[in-house]
Amino acid sequence: MKSAEQLLGTGPPKRRSRWYTSVGNQVMMSIVLGVAVGAVFPGFSSHLKVVGDTFLDLIKIGVAPLVFLTVVMGIAAAGDLKKASRTGFMALIYFEIVSTVALLLGLLAGNVSGVGVGAGALQGGHAAPGVPKAGGADEGFLATIVPDNFVGAFSSGHLLQVVVIAVLFGIGLLALAPTVQTRLNAGLETVCEGFFGLINVVMRLAPIGTFGAIAYSVGTNGSAMLLALAELVAQYWIVVVLFIVVILGAICLSAGINVLRLLRVVRTELTLVLGTASSEAGLPGLLKKLPRMGVSRQTVGLVMPTGYAFNLDGTSIYMALCTLFLANAYGVPMGFEQQLGLLVIMLLTSKGAATVSGGTFVVFASTVTATGYLPVEGVAILFGVYRVMSMAIATCNTFGNVVATVVVSRFNGDLDRARLREVLADPSILDRPDVPEPEPVTATPARSTT
Repeated sequence: MKSAEQLLGTGPPKRRSRWYTSVGNQVMMSIVLGVAVGAVFPGFSSHLKVVGDTFLDLIKIGVAPLVFLTVVMGIAAAGDLKKASRTGFMALIYFEIVSTVALLLGLLAGNVSGVGVGAGALQGGHAAPGVPKAGGADEGFLATIVPDNFVGAFSSGHLLQVVVIAVLFGIGLLALAPTVQTRLNAGLETVCEGFFGLINVVMRLAPIGTFGAIAYSVGTNGSAMLLALAELVAQYWIVVVLFIVVILGAICLSAGINVLRLLRVVRTELTLVLGTASSEAGLPGLLKKLPRMGVSRQTVGLVMPTGYAFNLDGTSIYMALCTLFLANAYGVPMGFEQQLGLLVIMLLTSKGAATVSGGTFVVFASTVTATGYLPVEGVAILFGVYRVMSMAIATCNTFGNVVATVVVSRFNGDLDRARLREVLADPSILDRPDVPEPEPVTATPARSTT
């Protein structure tokens, strides 16, 4: 409860937190320290592998439950597919197509550039236990997809089994009565918040884990790994910009919208997302701004929340690019068949990425584990540069959902195109208190799509 002085602003000024208390700043300092220790004391650094591995093991404690919970809630957010409206059906189709394009773009960029090759063959990598290596028999792979019991999937380390259970559980949840669905969803959300609380505690140890992983990598592999990580960060930002300008630009053009003008309209929300590296930061403002731009409230209410679970373009690009980075850095061959299997896995696991900062990294760790042939040790190394990449991830995810909402509204016939043209031409219209807000356009009821 705030005091009267705090409410009136006459109380003592709020004490600013020290810059070194930020986990992001601590991680940056640990990277510098790890590089220095690895370069000066390579012998000592070779014994720090256990530090990075321990941090990774702590993260993995919450991976399986979080993947299960977020995939189930993502499916539940789509609603009853048998009774879905035309808007919901169009949105789901759009999400899957664009997410697949984002994954393919990431894989294409990684293959063309050979991301991670410059690091050489890193030492000490091993695949997740109990999962077939690449090139194994198809029968062995198929046999590991479906678990023989519910609890065994979480204890065996087979993340793909957890994803399969989550998909089946989510579909089963849609078949229950609405009142039961509501109670279960509320309970799942509460449990999910608890596990994210666990991850937040573990993330406080990120500077220590990052220091150990970076020092070990530099001490055993030299500066080639650092150059490869810098190239990875630069390449990811370039691919994200290309995705927004080319892919999302073409989608907007098909709907008669200028993507650069749309970026200008939502630049305030995107700046907030960029600074916090969390797509949730811009959601409240977008939920208020999009209806004022002429998008129907019904479409905004359905497409935006669902998109935050299903339409994570920046996450898809990150997962595709970073998995290829690990494969190249550790000298793990990945042919067409392995990359096709990787694409299928990422189409599922990317739906489990949370909207909070760090969610993409947790899901990426689960994807590396689920593949069975990528070294899990490399995940700790990538965490050192995740903060820089997460800003682009969150921004791409958020703007991708803005485009999805506007485009779905346009082709569904419930977009006030005249109002949108006015806003795109002059975004300051939204700041004028004398201009009344337009009435929300009601979509024409559509028949069931199934």
